[in-house]
Order: sequence, then structure tokens, then C-alpha cells
Amino acid sequence: MNRQMMIFILAGLIILVAGVSLYAQMGSTQTVSEKTEKNKMNLKKLTDEEKAVIINKGTEAPFTGKYVHNDKKGTYTCKQCGAPLFKSDAKFDSKTGWPSFDDAIKGAVKEKTDRDGMRTEIVCAKCGAHLV
Repeated sequence: MNRQMMIFILAGLIILVAGVSLYAQMGSTQTVSEKTEKNKMNLKKLTDEEKAVIINKGTEAPFTGKYVHNDKKGTYTCKQCGAPLFKSDAKFDSKTGWPSFDDAIKGAVKEKTDRDGMRTEIVCAKCGAHLV
């Protein structure tokens, strides 16, 4: 399995388990203009569970999320800002216990080097929400 496919598998985990939110610690990674843009967006309020997964970069146990076996056609969107992220035809069963995708909508996600410098973080390109 290639690196990009693994990234999209992990992205599916966060996106569909609890949606997507603003990157919690954006103060150290975003410019003042990026913060200003986020303040102008109409962002949705998250539940405590969504915040734990999305903002605090938590996860839920594999095979427990309501979207793991979802096969409905459509577009998966950012929980926080509503931006389209993945088409349902890009979803596949990775046998990991989390929703997985092998392709994102063009320009929908960005890759960033994680704070430890060893991993890649995937974020919503529109609002910077943490996906993986």
C-alpha cells in the first residue's frame, strides 16, 4: 500500500467518525491572516465527542463508527466548515475498522508535517481542520 493511500485511509478515520474541526493548536502553526480568515468563516459548533476526536486529535476504537460500513452514494464533507472532501466512490474497505478513501476531491485537503517532524498531518484545505 503506498503512502498516499495510507494517508487517505487515516483521513477517512477522522472525517467520518466525528467530522472535522479547526486545528486546535493553530496558534503555533498559523499566521495572523490565516486566523483572521477562520474567524470570518461560518463554522459549525462541535459536540464534546467531536472536539475530542477533531480538535484534540483523538480517535475512537476501530469498527465502532457509524460510517465504517456506510455504502450510501454522495459526498463526505468537512464537519466544521462543510467543504466537500471525498466522493463516496473513493471509499473502500481497508479492513482497518475506519472509513478509508483512496482519493480526495482536488484541492480539498492539504498535507502538513506533524509537530514531531516524522508524520504527515492531513487538514481541510478550506478551514485547516485536523483530519489525520
